[in-house]
Amino acid sequence: MEKTTFRLPVVARDGWLQPVEREMNRRWERYSEQLGEACRAAGSLVDYANGYRYFGWQRDDDLSGWWFREWLPGAQDVYLFGDFNGWQRTQLRLDRGADGVWSIFLPDAMYGGRLVHGSLYKIHVHGADGSWRDRIPAYARRVVQDERTKNFTAQFWAPAPFDWAGDDFDFARRDSLLIYEAHVGMAQEREGVGTYGEFTRRILPRIRRDGYTAVQLMAVAEHPYYGSFGYHVSNFFAPSSRFGTPEELKELVRRAHDLGLGVIMDLVHAHYVKNINEGIDALDGTDSLYAKPGPDGCQKYWDSKVFDYGREPVRHFLLSNVKYWLDEFRFDGFRFDGVTSMLYRHRGHVEFDRRERYFDSDVDTDALAYLTLANRLVHDFRPSAVTIAEEVSGMPALCAPTGDGGVGFDYRLGMAIPDFWIRELKEVPDERWDLRAMWGVMTDRLPGVKTVAYAESHDQALVGDKTIAFRLMDKEMYFHMDRASENPVIDRGMALHKMIRLMTLAAGGSAYLNFMGNEFGHPEWIDFPREGNGWSYAHARRQWSLERNGFLRYRWLGDFDRAMVRLIRSRHVLDEEYPYCLQMDEEHRTVAFERGGLIFVFNWSPSESIPDYEIPVREPGRYVPVLSSDERRFGGTERASMRSVHFTFPVRGADGRETPHLRVYNTSRTALVLRRLKR
Repeated sequence: MEKTTFRLPVVARDGWLQPVEREMNRRWERYSEQLGEACRAAGSLVDYANGYRYFGWQRDDDLSGWWFREWLPGAQDVYLFGDFNGWQRTQLRLDRGADGVWSIFLPDAMYGGRLVHGSLYKIHVHGADGSWRDRIPAYARRVVQDERTKNFTAQFWAPAPFDWAGDDFDFARRDSLLIYEAHVGMAQEREGVGTYGEFTRRILPRIRRDGYTAVQLMAVAEHPYYGSFGYHVSNFFAPSSRFGTPEELKELVRRAHDLGLGVIMDLVHAHYVKNINEGIDALDGTDSLYAKPGPDGCQKYWDSKVFDYGREPVRHFLLSNVKYWLDEFRFDGFRFDGVTSMLYRHRGHVEFDRRERYFDSDVDTDALAYLTLANRLVHDFRPSAVTIAEEVSGMPALCAPTGDGGVGFDYRLGMAIPDFWIRELKEVPDERWDLRAMWGVMTDRLPGVKTVAYAESHDQALVGDKTIAFRLMDKEMYFHMDRASENPVIDRGMALHKMIRLMTLAAGGSAYLNFMGNEFGHPEWIDFPREGNGWSYAHARRQWSLERNGFLRYRWLGDFDRAMVRLIRSRHVLDEEYPYCLQMDEEHRTVAFERGGLIFVFNWSPSESIPDYEIPVREPGRYVPVLSSDERRFGGTERASMRSVHFTFPVRGADGRETPHLRVYNTSRTALVLRRLKR
């Protein structure tokens, strides 16, 4: 590969990157070199990522039988066994081929009546370390757990082809990216594990009704420990069988498309589970099959293994996994988990306080090249798909197009926003919140870098932490959420819950995310069944009935969430890159800004309501309120009329120029939204 002889567009646009241009070029050359290798091998990156069509079980109609293949370069011997051969471990020996690929052919004439859809199987591996172990293949497409022994076993899965007829959904046609983050297993109200079918029937219509345009599914790939939230993956090509069959997951995606919803998968390529019995660790008897050898292959903070992104067969495995979920299940994109851990050998546990942190020897340039290839693959194969990076360091060019020298993500998660809200709620009385710091966090994003804003996600709901609603109202939620009850803690909590979410949605980014149930202030925490709680599912579910109950205040919070989402969508507010600050009034605890042609006024004061409060606006005319967090329909007292009309009037500034102003009744702990009437 020739050295870069031109200036990368991402460097040409950003003077801050020009001092590190040599390193930016080196990264681009590394990616370009690996892309070239893939294209030379298969013709294109899309065709290169076809490992799921070669490894594992593959039908050969010409020979009338099934091939089975697995990459195990360190293995001394490999055998295939299962219920189709009476579980005889060493009867069916695989042949070793080039590059450590082992294979065997099972003709229908011998196994046609025994190797059937649903058959159970494993491989028996004589490893490089001398061990003999029963293992689950890396490309297994279905893995099931025995209810009695709790052991996981691969399952031969060859159903009739799924009928995708009529599924012509195009995610690019959405008006805004509004994500409903969800976990299938805990999306039901009963104590237990929910199913794909239940989610399809009960939750998808709710997500559409609430106005969200995409559902982000957690814990899709199989994981042995339910309480890991799906982040310790064992089987990368197998949808979790806890929730149902692969076909039921496909039906979920298809039904979401019918409802106009995109489906984004929470993709975990940052690490994998260490478990020998269930996962891919030491599959060939070495510690360096999919990971780097020794400590470099370990994620010590997560007690897991890290992929060796510089090894070509590992890249092939991961890129094939990316295409597999897009191709076989028609996902509309990915939220890449743990990107910071992938990018740095220190896994992000340093202060990113100077430019050198992004370009020193701790950066894993192979991981950077892999992520660039993955983004290129996603957008080549499914142009309408979106990719979102969970990345906290602020790696430069993360969201720049691959052709410009960037990594190619469409969005990054605005992880500083929930951190800010939680810190303020824990440490500072709301009457002393720093409004300029709040505004800084909401708008702290580079031009062209699309940010997914969120006030809280699943992270803030886990046991040991608290949701925003629970931090605001705590135990009072158990006794005073009925509409007849009067309680100042609940009143404050309801008001701030609505304001925090609207501020985040209206100012925080180009997209928005909500974790299921948080929109109506779901009480308590998430706690998966474990020994410490008596294996209880009491907190691994969502109590939807709280919001449906017309006598409880949860309904008001849910109604406000629907109203604010509907307004933001209808006015295409997120299409405008930044909000425009109109007023920052520390004395009266008020922030006012414009975005998408709407005027947003936030009075954070706990007690001061100001009649005839003046706000500068950019256009003269008549303005009317379209949303207020203090409306009666949302549990407020509606101190300011929603039927009023506000006329602008000129105010001459010190420079002699006149600026149009509005007068509004600026009520305490209230978010007010106005729009300008057309002539």
